[in-house]
Amino acid sequence: MAKATKKQALGRGLSALLKDPSNDIKAAGDKNADKVIGNIIDLELDFIEVNPNQPRTNFNEESLHELASSLKELGIIQPITVRKLGFNKYQLVSGERRYRASKLIGLKTIPAYIRIANDQESLEMALVENIQRQDLDPIEIALSYQRLIDEIKLTQEQMSERVGKKRSTIANYLRLLKLDPIIQTGMRDGFISMGHGRAIINIEDQSTQLEIYEKIVSNALSVRETENLVRNYNQTKEVNLQKKSTKELPRYVKKGIKDFSTYFGHKVDVKISGTNKGKIVIPFHSEEDFNRIKKLVQREK
Repeated sequence: MAKATKKQALGRGLSALLKDPSNDIKAAGDKNADKVIGNIIDLELDFIEVNPNQPRTNFNEESLHELASSLKELGIIQPITVRKLGFNKYQLVSGERRYRASKLIGLKTIPAYIRIANDQESLEMALVENIQRQDLDPIEIALSYQRLIDEIKLTQEQMSERVGKKRSTIANYLRLLKLDPIIQTGMRDGFISMGHGRAIINIEDQSTQLEIYEKIVSNALSVRETENLVRNYNQTKEVNLQKKSTKELPRYVKKGIKDFSTYFGHKVDVKISGTNKGKIVIPFHSEEDFNRIKKLVQREK
């Protein structure tokens, strides 16, 4: 018990140090910075602002009130992390749920780790630390990965090292962002799982994605049932494409293909796109071959 009291007193002492304008710490090399940076400080909530780069965007109100009740009963076990912006001014890096819940129950201070970082470092810290949380939905994680690519310029390999995830796992999350926005919202709201989303993404056409999504929701389809539905759709599509590509050629085309092939010295392909419409495809295998065919076409002008 004595040790806990000493630690709490130390936090208050460091808090007092931060409130002294003559000890305003702005960089890791400043006087007394080693006493503050990385330590747990008892920080006033009014000095903290929400991080605009926070990747988490959904905060369930019921869950927040449950957390608030727990904090009121047990106290804050895990400190939040903030970065110092200026004198008595801090910005959240991680722990926004704890911050919000603390305000709900009227706390004036909260234990916090102090860091000094620029905007880009803060964004990277916020994204990486939040990705590692267990309560983010798949789309929030995917958006965080995408922001690390777009704003921090990390490769998937570098992200893999930072967040401790396989590169294939990161790629699977990023693919979810190709889903129709309505489906992404459905995943965030819990109507479908990430497994459903990974199955749907194998369909390129977004209108068809939505049809599949509606069937999943209305019929409460499992991930396995969704995978079978998508597989059957793609197989049917492939069969239809093959039928279309082998469409019966008109007699006059069949008769003329042989003459074209003989003249150009290659097997000429004819694709039919409608009644008496289509295109003739003449292959070539090298620059010399292309020039040879070009001369044959020019000769006929």
